[in-house]
Amino acid sequence: MPLSLSHSKIHPRFLPNNSRLKTTFLNQSLGPVVRIGKKDYLFFSGTSYLGMEADRHYEAVLQDCIRQYGANHGLSRINNVRLKVFDEFEKFFAKNAKAEAAAVMSSGFLAGIAASQWLFPKADSCWAAPDTHPAILPLGLQIDTQANFETWKKKCLELSEQLSSRKILILGNSVDPLHAAIHEYSWVKEIAKKHAVTLLLDESHAFGVLGKTLFGRYADLQHPQLNLVVSGSLGKGLAMPAGIILGKEEVIEGIKSQSIFIGASPGSPANLQAFLETQDIYKAQSQKIRDFSGIFNQETKDLSTLVGSPKFPVFILKNPNWSKDLERMGFITSSFSYPTADSPTISRIVLSAFHSLWDLMALNEALHYLSSK
Repeated sequence: MPLSLSHSKIHPRFLPNNSRLKTTFLNQSLGPVVRIGKKDYLFFSGTSYLGMEADRHYEAVLQDCIRQYGANHGLSRINNVRLKVFDEFEKFFAKNAKAEAAAVMSSGFLAGIAASQWLFPKADSCWAAPDTHPAILPLGLQIDTQANFETWKKKCLELSEQLSSRKILILGNSVDPLHAAIHEYSWVKEIAKKHAVTLLLDESHAFGVLGKTLFGRYADLQHPQLNLVVSGSLGKGLAMPAGIILGKEEVIEGIKSQSIFIGASPGSPANLQAFLETQDIYKAQSQKIRDFSGIFNQETKDLSTLVGSPKFPVFILKNPNWSKDLERMGFITSSFSYPTADSPTISRIVLSAFHSLWDLMALNEALHYLSSK
């Protein structure tokens, strides 16, 4: 029987009242249900796309790895005493991502800074997309955060034709999670016909979700004429407190030669080892969230108030007031101002593989109820 969501009469506990959305502080791990005060809510926020934290088998493996490696690893990566797991993880991740090499760091933000810090001084020009993650933005480089990606793309192509041949560094996000937009970069190949192009992308929200495997879109985006470098957080879909950089061998060696890599404490070896040992769970959860994204998109495509894609588990609520209504109906969604506290509120629904089809059905019913009012 094919997976689907059914419409039914809205349950009385989902009927809205007039309370207002407020900041909530939790003292628990995230999962499909969070308890606030004396009430349980279905949780559709955060970035745990694969929902690994809620998988008990994965948790057991991780606990064993923590017993093996400890809760923290207090040694530099270049110490004369080293753990094998860091090199093993880098080789495994690079091989599966179809990259020549990888560098793993303690966070995606640090990885982005390290990559940008190495690449930016080598470029004659640097063009950054309007939604570029701050982690890969060189210090002092200004971008128009209100600009449109397609307009920026057109401007890049026009400028590349006007300029003489040079080294160009192009920065961007693989996906814009705040607007559920998956960006396509095949057009950069046109620029690379005339210029020496390095494309640095933040893949934080792509790992585990986009691409043919768990390892993001590197394999799909690389091209012989491009110097493709990918950085990003592994703490979202892949549930590891770490960051990664993927690229050519010489680029990764250069990044690793910097003090930002040499002097920084590494990420948790236990989490990296758990990733290596639980590939079957990761692959199953990745397939589940891909299925859920398609199902939820299909069931809500008649709602003009919702924007999303069958390929990504984030859906935008055009009416930010719906987040308040959904909270009153028993659902926690993502709703905050961005990129500054004075910016308009961005309200989103974030699906996770820790959800069940029943969870999706309940949310689908609530959305259709709000739409019918």
